Amino acid sequence: MPLTWAQGQGAAQRGTLDHPRELLSRGLVSARAGAITAALGDLADAWVEGEGVLDDLERATLLTASLDCRLARGELTEARALGELLEPLRDQPGPVGASARYGLGELCAADSNVEAAAAHFAHIPTLLPPADDDPGRLPWRTAAALAAVRLGRRTEGTALAREHLALAGVNGAPYPIALGLRTLATVDAHTDRTSLLRQAIDELDGVPAARLVAQIGTDLAGLLLLGNDAGDADEALTLLRAAELYAGNEGLWPLLGRVRRLLDRLGHPHRPVLGETLALLTAAQQRVARLAAVGHTNREIAEQLVVTVKAVEWHLSHVYRKLGIASRVELAGALGRQGLA
Repeated sequence: MPLTWAQGQGAAQRGTLDHPRELLSRGLVSARAGAITAALGDLADAWVEGEGVLDDLERATLLTASLDCRLARGELTEARALGELLEPLRDQPGPVGASARYGLGELCAADSNVEAAAAHFAHIPTLLPPADDDPGRLPWRTAAALAAVRLGRRTEGTALAREHLALAGVNGAPYPIALGLRTLATVDAHTDRTSLLRQAIDELDGVPAARLVAQIGTDLAGLLLLGNDAGDADEALTLLRAAELYAGNEGLWPLLGRVRRLLDRLGHPHRPVLGETLALLTAAQQRVARLAAVGHTNREIAEQLVVTVKAVEWHLSHVYRKLGIASRVELAGALGRQGLA
């Protein structure tokens, strides 16, 4: 996450910021929590309302957070446009340049320009004073570790991941620790990757970090599928269904693609998400499903829609079949927030 997430969270709790900064703070907190759709809305509004108000660090932080959210959704064109806005900030000293370099490095990595990504990440410690080098605010070492491994420099990548973990452990904040554990499991071929990922999931217990949890769960599911244990396959399916639901609700198509490839290996069908879900249902089925998902009884739905209870039951049975679910308990999750709107 960008540099000032922690300050933004505290400022949002204090309620002392003017409107663009409140939007920025809320967007950063939402992005860290994995609420990508909400984060993008707040960050876009903060950019528009913050013209002439936000300073360079706030602008760099906003752009980097927005870029990260766009990449999470596979929106490279939009991410590149944000990268162009970051370019003038990349050589500023201190946190401004460091945050800009971090965002540009992530963009280059997503664009398969790994050499350029590694160069951006390598420049960050020359800009960032040691007092500001907090892995909970700017986890550049984990990004640099992944780039190093892609370039065949696994020893360097492992050292960077371990350095991130050591620094994160000083403050004991669960999010950067979990991120470091996930990165180490990815880059270090000589470690117990499954144990590291389980430890990362444990670190995030009760922490609002849905995106990172889904990423780690998908990584763990992939490792579990390498064995032939039926129990591991069941656990993998549970992890993948949770990640599928989250990624679909937030429109994170790169993550959803990974999940679906693993589901294919398991021999389980994909569950439709968001627009895919609604496209499967008739207009009448959508109306019934939305009302049922927010808690209305069949009789209440029948009264609102002026139909019989039998008709409601008929529509719901078809909804369950089309969505691959067994009951109304699963309905809200299957429709997602946009489906309930």
